[in-house]
Amino acid sequence: MNNYKLIIQYDGTGFSGWQIQKNAPSVQGEIQNKISMILNDEIKLTGSGRTDAGVHALGQVANFRTEKEIDLRKFNHSLNSVLSEAIAVSKVEKVNEEFHSRFDAVSRSYLYFFINKKSPFYFKYAVNSPFIFDASVEKLNGISKLITGEHDFTSFSIKKSETENKICKIKSAQWRREKDFLIFHIEANRFLHGMVRALTGTISNIAKRSEPEENILKILEAKDREKAFESFPAKGLFLYKVKY
Repeated sequence: MNNYKLIIQYDGTGFSGWQIQKNAPSVQGEIQNKISMILNDEIKLTGSGRTDAGVHALGQVANFRTEKEIDLRKFNHSLNSVLSEAIAVSKVEKVNEEFHSRFDAVSRSYLYFFINKKSPFYFKYAVNSPFIFDASVEKLNGISKLITGEHDFTSFSIKKSETENKICKIKSAQWRREKDFLIFHIEANRFLHGMVRALTGTISNIAKRSEPEENILKILEAKDREKAFESFPAKGLFLYKVKY
């Protein structure tokens, strides 16, 4: 059985998220259908993880298996030609049969973009929030440093989450300013549904209100979503990279 790995970029604006859902457009569903059409073979596409509705990707990873041998360059061109403008497959490669895009991943990282003024060019890809720029980068990084390591992130997961294990290990969480932008980079072994958006909203509120940095730990320990602050919109969030 041949196993093929894809590196995928997408604009998540018009999708219900990565995962296939009934009666809703998904990134996984569109790519899977197009591959099946090209190969004339019903394939199952597996992603490295879900992204929520409206979240974008610069480096989503997925794989599928088929008995057919594929001309990688020709296949990549054919697939991109039939996918919508919102999705692009930047690379296709053959990998060993045991490779699994989700279970073999050791970390995922996200980038969150904020802009301090209205711009039609970044409207879909950055959160226009002058509010967050009132907080200093030093304060934001001080709070973010406290969430690194292994913690139970129940307080930052949506209540309907089907995942019982809420323990994640944050490898790094850092903010930086670049001209009109504020950028948050976070890397972890795994993320819960809605976790990055909830963390970002909470970190920024603690910083803006000049609350003690340690308040983030109290929210973590509470294991209660209602103790955290409101999430930021999805549109500025990008799945950046998956490491294996």
